[in-house]
Amino acid sequence: MLKLSLDALQIIDAIDRRGSFAKAAHELHKVPSTISYTVAKLEDDLGLLVFERNGPRIVLTAAGRELLKEGRYLLKAALDLEQRVKRVASGWETELAIGIDSMFSALALDEDIAAFYQVAQRTRLRLVQETLSGAWEALLDRRVDLLVGVAGEGPAGGGYVARPIGQTGFVFAVAPGHALASRAEPLGRADLQDQRAIVVGDSARNTAARTVGLLLGQDALTVPTMALKLQFQLAGLGFGFLPEPCARGAIGAGRLVEKRVEEARADETFYVAWRSGDDGAALRWWRERMLRAGLFARLCATLPGAAGAGTGFV
Repeated sequence: MLKLSLDALQIIDAIDRRGSFAKAAHELHKVPSTISYTVAKLEDDLGLLVFERNGPRIVLTAAGRELLKEGRYLLKAALDLEQRVKRVASGWETELAIGIDSMFSALALDEDIAAFYQVAQRTRLRLVQETLSGAWEALLDRRVDLLVGVAGEGPAGGGYVARPIGQTGFVFAVAPGHALASRAEPLGRADLQDQRAIVVGDSARNTAARTVGLLLGQDALTVPTMALKLQFQLAGLGFGFLPEPCARGAIGAGRLVEKRVEEARADETFYVAWRSGDDGAALRWWRERMLRAGLFARLCATLPGAAGAGTGFV
């Protein structure tokens, strides 16, 4: 008879993530005594310690770390199996996770979400924001089921379907008081090398992160969102390329100065993407909805600093 249960693995996972038995009990909607009993019984059954207890501080032992490392694969496999079985029975997923590039606001999907709730059969929605390669990684790692407004053509190796929804240009801009604002154009590498770039960090966890417009060895201030990138450039703390819908209003108001550069950034194409072979009812609904004309205009309208709509819509 197996001494290890999925329930025990779920409890160990929660304790490790939350940092205490009490917080794990709260997350799992169990009483603390049940958490303590399950861990103690597992340790007794396996003949080893899973956690070291140093007063209020609880940390995994070496054996506990190995148990949880492999156990998380089992938990994920069990969750996938459970969802597949329910999907077969009803045709509708129990949960659908939608990944949106952090460049855009999820509020662009408010009408779509409202329409979905009118037809969905108890499918929960989960919205996730990722950046650059992190969005593609989330799709292939099954952390999300559908990508909306994701940049780039995706990683090599396939396993997904991608459909373009729009394209926008990028503008190189600095604050009026920045050292580059008065420098002769076009700006070359020698002009940019000793200046600080403001970049949005790639959220990829395991795959190679994508870097755009950064020179080797250059100082960079890395921020998590396009909104912060725009604000820091407005504050004169660095330079960088901004999507046209973000930059045009600030340039027109004199808060940013557009500069020509020798190495301009190419227009970026954005996509809706999903894993090959996935075909649940909720995914089909969202896939068809996201491929309608006008989606990219709504996404660009939520860009920080955008006056309404972007450019190059399809």
